[in-house]
Amino acid sequence: MANLARIGKRFNLNWGKKEDHPVKFSALLALREALIQEKYEECAEIIAIAKEFGARDREIYYLLEDPRRRP
Repeated sequence: MANLARIGKRFNLNWGKKEDHPVKFSALLALREALIQEKYEECAEIIAIAKEFGARDREIYYLLEDPRRRP
């Protein structure tokens, strides 16, 4: 799926709404995993990728402020 996302971006293919882009979902999942594994040095880059592909601030904030996670 990541290869399809790269092709879509390179050739400007329309994935529908930007907020539905598969890279956005993958980046948000990667952010969640990085936070759980306490790999905070990776978070800024992951957030930038998620925002580039349509993630909203509230989606990122929700992951950062998840009460189930212990920072």
